[in-house]
Amino acid sequence: VQLQASGGGLVQPGGSLRLSCAASGSIVNINAMNWYRQAPGKQRELVAAITSGGSTDYAESLKGRFTISRDNAKNTVYLQMNSLKPEDTAVYYCNANILVINIGYYRPYWGQGTQVTVSS
Repeated sequence: VQLQASGGGLVQPGGSLRLSCAASGSIVNINAMNWYRQAPGKQRELVAAITSGGSTDYAESLKGRFTISRDNAKNTVYLQMNSLKPEDTAVYYCNANILVINIGYYRPYWGQGTQVTVSS
């Protein structure tokens, strides 16, 4: 199983980016899908989470600017980021709890990370 994240880049303050993360492999089912981020010198933090049924949760400081969504048919999770600030600069990682063929339990998988830089 692989999680492939994309969509990062350099954006000016106030701009927007949309991250995508697609899961592939011998997948039976995916329950929670999440986005984390890690800024230089800081711990990795949860940005947003979404269940298979579409319930969402966000870091309190990001509510109203970030939106998480998913396409279950494509095994893909998205993160729409608006009104970006320099403090949003970080490597963004996707994470998902996946049930794989021939493994009888869900386990977490991580994407490789995508850099988001907010700077003028």
